[in-house]
Amino acid sequence: MMSNWLKTSPLFAFNLANRDRWVGEQAARLPAGARVLDMGAGSCPYRPLFAHCRYQTQDFAGLDNEQLRHGGYGLIDYRCDIAKVPVGDAAFDAILCTEVLEHVAEPIKAVQEMARILRPGGRLLLTAPLGSGIHQEPHHYYGGYTPYWYREFLGAAGFAEIEIEANAGSFKFFAQEAIRFVQTSRPFKLGVPWPMELLWLPLWLMLAPVLALAIPLVCSYLDRFDRDQRFTVGYHVTAIKR
Repeated sequence: MMSNWLKTSPLFAFNLANRDRWVGEQAARLPAGARVLDMGAGSCPYRPLFAHCRYQTQDFAGLDNEQLRHGGYGLIDYRCDIAKVPVGDAAFDAILCTEVLEHVAEPIKAVQEMARILRPGGRLLLTAPLGSGIHQEPHHYYGGYTPYWYREFLGAAGFAEIEIEANAGSFKFFAQEAIRFVQTSRPFKLGVPWPMELLWLPLWLMLAPVLALAIPLVCSYLDRFDRDQRFTVGYHVTAIKR
């Protein structure tokens, strides 16, 4: 029960909730009929947000169903390498790519492909983690991307007006990891000898409410005062094709 609560708690899943909200805001700014390509779309969770657009999807479609957000792939229009989409130049008005670059072996080539298929003046909507645990293995190649990476390589690929915002601050990141510690250190799930599990149980019961509730609540309040945001979970990026 605690595991399910941790997975759905706004304190733990704030990064997903923030990202979904940000994508919704960006989608609402696109004009009706805009040509949109969702790259690395997976389960296509954002399709409803682009109902007013001509929404298409791309994915290499090589993950198992249980590795995907909604337990399986959505309708994928282009099953291909993200750096080799079989469309002409300037084919789209907007490109969405969320939490994909860390799974791409050659992310700079992927960014260059985004620039190729996006029309001049078109909008790129991009997110990726700054730091995350290994997931969707074996296709997880990079630990994360910094603002300096986006400015350097998006600029080199032909993008301008690059805007980068952190997905919450450092304190919410600390809260997430405190909750993760409670989740991953549950007694009788560690795989250590049972006498050690018995010794750990009372200590875990004392720590769990502090780490999974008190610290996240305090961190949620303190996060508004974090100006540097050096330990954010990731960034939301917009850019315009020159």
